[in-house]
Amino acid sequence: MNDSLKLAEYDFERRFDEKGALEWMQEHWSKAFMFCGLYAVFVFGGQHFMRERSKLNLRRPLVLWSLSLAIFSIIGALRTGYYMVHVITNSGFRQSVCDSSFYSAPITKFWAYAFVLSKAPELGDTVFIILRKQRLIFLHWYHHITVLLYSWYSYKDQVAGGGWFMTMNYIVHSLMYTYYAAKAAGMRIPRVCAMIITATQIMQMVMGLTVLGLVYRWMHEVHCPSHMDNITWGSLMYLSYLVLFALFFYNTYLRGSSGGKGSKAE
Repeated sequence: MNDSLKLAEYDFERRFDEKGALEWMQEHWSKAFMFCGLYAVFVFGGQHFMRERSKLNLRRPLVLWSLSLAIFSIIGALRTGYYMVHVITNSGFRQSVCDSSFYSAPITKFWAYAFVLSKAPELGDTVFIILRKQRLIFLHWYHHITVLLYSWYSYKDQVAGGGWFMTMNYIVHSLMYTYYAAKAAGMRIPRVCAMIITATQIMQMVMGLTVLGLVYRWMHEVHCPSHMDNITWGSLMYLSYLVLFALFFYNTYLRGSSGGKGSKAE
């Protein structure tokens, strides 16, 4: 994998201290539970607080919020995707699954750390839903909590499969937050776009389970660093997402139920 480290990188990517980032995450990853606890208090307390109050508009802040996350996700998808394509092309699919240099390669080390950290500010999505008094479904807040916990938990061990998980998530978020920004700006988006985004989310869950299955299969055969706790929790997480997103897709688009937000994304 040494040739993968020669991919063209930006100066800020090359200078990023991945060792310091790993040390911080290994010491502080459990803070994710604190963030999730505060988030849960806000979810239920915020809904109670807004129950007798008028909803806020917040259209312009929501446009800026969604647009900033869209730009971040697009850049992250391009940088990590470039690396993953290079690994697959030069070393094969198995190496792309088992690769752990994703966390330390000059082109991706910044984006791997930025990815896991971004799961904390992404909790802000829910602020807009509650203050605008929109329907808050279980999938939304459950997904935010579990992604934050699993991302920080996995980064500290730098387990195999991370390149696939992060790259897929960056790609899906690129589509999702672009869609949200356009909707918040008042643009008329065809319903099929929301269906496509939700379908890509379902495919992401299928691929996530596939990658974890391959990591389990190759964990003792080749250099494919992971452990059973991570594979178990990851599999339960992705399986629950697969079921919930499939149900969301069915209820929103196939049954023609009203009140669907369009796409509930990661």
